[in-house]
Amino acid sequence: MIQLLFVVLFVEAAVAFLMVVKIGPLRELVMKSLDQVKMGKGPATVKTIAGTMSVILLSSLMSIIKIQNKGAKLGTMSPMDQVLWRTHLLEASLMGFTLFLGFLIDRMHHYLRKLIHIRSQVGASKEEVTKLENEKQQLKEKEEKSSKELTKLHSELSKTSEDLQKLKIESQEKDKQVETAEAHVVALQKQAADLLLEYDRLLEDNQNLQTQAFRR
Repeated sequence: MIQLLFVVLFVEAAVAFLMVVKIGPLRELVMKSLDQVKMGKGPATVKTIAGTMSVILLSSLMSIIKIQNKGAKLGTMSPMDQVLWRTHLLEASLMGFTLFLGFLIDRMHHYLRKLIHIRSQVGASKEEVTKLENEKQQLKEKEEKSSKELTKLHSELSKTSEDLQKLKIESQEKDKQVETAEAHVVALQKQAADLLLEYDRLLEDNQNLQTQAFRR
């Protein structure tokens, strides 16, 4: 029993050491082994073993107390009682350390799994952040390109507006020239009409003079 407890205690200490100190792929191997133990009927078996050891531990403690009480009544312990007392004390100590290391390994496995999960999430978050930063950089580049195109369009629009303003001014000047030409044409038409009336009057006077001259 004591030799078996020493072996179990040594194995548990080795497992705890490998979980604390990362040596190559050994930690991953131990974690996978513990994962397998916690699957299926493993947890029930471990609880049964732990419960049995706890009962044996309590029995050893009760035996220690009985031997001490017997020795206290007799004033001294016999050599056989001393051997039994030391044997039960060693067994109780080994079982106590075994149970404690088992509980410690269980908690370490739990928190290491949680830590691995958190690290994987952090890694995924970092990848997402990197992806978002790349998208942000691309959007920034597109924004700069759009800004340049918008500036170019503003420049072209400003130039077009200036050209339109010039055309508008030229159109107004042409309209003024057309109005002036129309006014000049109207004036010429009026002058021509006056001249035509004057010509008709002169023609009439000429005819009258010819008539008078013929009569004479």
